[in-house]
Amino acid sequence: MTRPFKVLGIQQIAIGGPSKEKLRTLWVDKFGLEITSTFVSERENVDEDICAMGTGPFKVEVDLMQPLDPEKKPAVHATPLNHVGLWIDDLPKAVEWLSANGVRFAPGGIRKGAAGFDITFLHPKGNEEFPIGGEGVLIELVQAPPEVVSAFAKLAGN
Repeated sequence: MTRPFKVLGIQQIAIGGPSKEKLRTLWVDKFGLEITSTFVSERENVDEDICAMGTGPFKVEVDLMQPLDPEKKPAVHATPLNHVGLWIDDLPKAVEWLSANGVRFAPGGIRKGAAGFDITFLHPKGNEEFPIGGEGVLIELVQAPPEVVSAFAKLAGN
């Protein structure tokens, strides 16, 4: 089975909780991560601080998320490790191929994410039509920018 795309590495780890203040105490104050931006979306029911560790194409986001309304969905605080993001070299090809091979995606399609990259999510659970899901984990696929694709190709010797 030939895949028309590559998973290049981890782009982000998203951590949810009832309060970003408590999350910041560990990740920013104790671990020393830098808050690089913030993102608020009523549609996604999220208020998040986007932090970073590492540099260049090997920078990994750590998103600290709290819900705008704890009673609404998506409940970004209900699962402490909310989702993991993976760099993908060709997101449209990945979505097309994965869908054709039984992978279920969450509603919303490909869209701009909090950090400005095109994203989409694999659903945590499969269903009858698309039996393959994240086995309880929400997985974000993130279109890698050219410099990330290039850096990973150099590492792989391509």
